[in-house]
Amino acid sequence: MTWISDNLLDVLGYPTAAAFSPDWWQNNLHPDDRDRVPGENHSHLFQQGRSNQEYRFRHMDGGYRWMRDEQRLVRNEAEQYVEVVGSWTDITERKNLEDQFRQAQKMEAFGQLAGGVAHDFNNLLSIVLGYSDLLLQSLPKSDPSRQLVDEIYKAGERSAALTRQLLAFSRKQVLVTRILNLNEVVTDTDKMLRRLIGEDIRLTSTLDSQPWLVLADAGQIEQVILNLAVNARDAMPQGGRLTIETRNVKLDEDYVRTHKDARSGPHVLLSVTDTGSGMPPEVIAKIFEPFFTTKEPGKGTGLGLATVYGIVKQSGGHVAVYSEVGIGTTFKIYLPRTEQASEPKIVSRVLIPPRGTETILLAEDEAGLRTLTKLILSQCGFQGLEAVDGEDALRVAAAHDGPIHLLITDVVMPGKGGRAVAERLADLYPGLRVLFISGYTDDAVIRHGVLRDGVNFLQKPFIARVLASKVREVLDKPAESRGI
Repeated sequence: MTWISDNLLDVLGYPTAAAFSPDWWQNNLHPDDRDRVPGENHSHLFQQGRSNQEYRFRHMDGGYRWMRDEQRLVRNEAEQYVEVVGSWTDITERKNLEDQFRQAQKMEAFGQLAGGVAHDFNNLLSIVLGYSDLLLQSLPKSDPSRQLVDEIYKAGERSAALTRQLLAFSRKQVLVTRILNLNEVVTDTDKMLRRLIGEDIRLTSTLDSQPWLVLADAGQIEQVILNLAVNARDAMPQGGRLTIETRNVKLDEDYVRTHKDARSGPHVLLSVTDTGSGMPPEVIAKIFEPFFTTKEPGKGTGLGLATVYGIVKQSGGHVAVYSEVGIGTTFKIYLPRTEQASEPKIVSRVLIPPRGTETILLAEDEAGLRTLTKLILSQCGFQGLEAVDGEDALRVAAAHDGPIHLLITDVVMPGKGGRAVAERLADLYPGLRVLFISGYTDDAVIRHGVLRDGVNFLQKPFIARVLASKVREVLDKPAESRGI
C-alpha cells in the first residue's frame, strides 16, 4: 500500500494508518466473503486488467458495510504492470433497498398463490359450514350425531380462519375499514391478552394521551396485536415483560430512503416490545415469510407474522422490527394518520335469522353452493329462483311471471359477470335490490366494479344466519339504496 485517501475515516471509521497494517484488508472482510473475494479480485485483475466487486467490510464500529471495490492495473511505458489504483464506495443503502425489493417480490408471489386458491376454497367452505350449521340447528341436543357434526363445523371454522390468514398475508382480504383510535383497540384486547400470555408475563401499556386517528379494520388490528403477543409469549417461556405503546410520529424522508415500503408523513405508532430471547439478523430477514417458523414441528403454522405483515401493508402502513439476541424484540407498526372525523363506535349484536316472503333470484355457478343457498332461503320463507350463470339469470328472470325483489349474484361467473347481470335486471325491475357474493379476494372484486360505497357485498364463506340477516338487511333498505 502506497497511498489511501483520508476519506477512509469518513466511510469506514479507520484512520489511514490502519490500512497500512499487514492483512488489514483481509482480516476485515466479512467471514462469508473471505474465500471468494481475494481469488476473484486476483483473477479479474490479471485476466481483464480491472476488477469490480461488491462485498461486506467491517466498519470501525464493528458492524459491516457493503462496499463496491473498483480496481485497475496501471502499465508503465514498457507495458508492464506497475501498480493498482482503485476506489471504494459505500453501497449499503442500495443493497438494503435491493433486499427489500426482493423480499417484496417474494411476498407478492406468495400473495398471488394465496389469492388464487381463495375462490374455490371459500366456495367449498361455504358448503361445509352451511350444511353443518343447518344440521346443528335441526338436531336435538340429545342426538349422538350432534357432536360429530359439531366437530365438522369446528374444522370448517378453523379452515376459514386459515384462509383469512392467508388472504390477510397476501393483502387481498376484504377489509371493513372505519375510523379508529388505536388506544381503544389496545384497551379492548387487554383482558384477552392477559389470558393469552399467562400470569408469568407482566403486561403494561403506554398510550398516547391524544393519538391521531387511523383508517383500518378494527378486527384485523386486534389480530395484529394478538399475533404479536403470541410471538412475544413464545419468546419468553420463563416469563418477562410485554409492553404495548401508542405514539404519534412523523416519518421523514431520511427514514423512507432506508425503508422502501414506508411513506413519509404523520403516522400513529403501535409498538409491541418483549424481553424475550431476541432474534439474530438471519432470522429477522425471514420472519414475515409465510410458513417460516423457528418453533418446533407442530407448534406453529408460520403464518402469524406473515399475517401481521399483510394486514399492516393492506392498511397502508409499515412494519419494522428491532431485535437483539438475549435482550428482546420490538415490532413497530406505523399506520398513516387519517383526517376524517371520528365515527361512533358500532355495537355488534347477534340476531335470530330473520324471515321473509319476497322472491329472490340466485345466480351462482358453483352447484353445491347454489343448492345450499337456495335451501337456506327457502327455510327462511323466501321464494327462490336459481340460475347457473349470468346468461341463465337473464333467461330465468324473463320466464318468471311476477316480481323479483332481490338478486343474489356471484361477482365472477363464466360469461356475464355479476355486475353486468345486476345492471341489466335493474332496468327491467326498477325496485330490484342486489347482493353480491364472492369467494374471490378484494382485488378481483374491485376489478369487476363491485367493491365501492353503497354496494351490498357478502364475502364467502358464510353460514345460514349470516346470509339470512344480510338478505333481510338489503331488502329493508330504502328504494334509492339498491346496492348496484
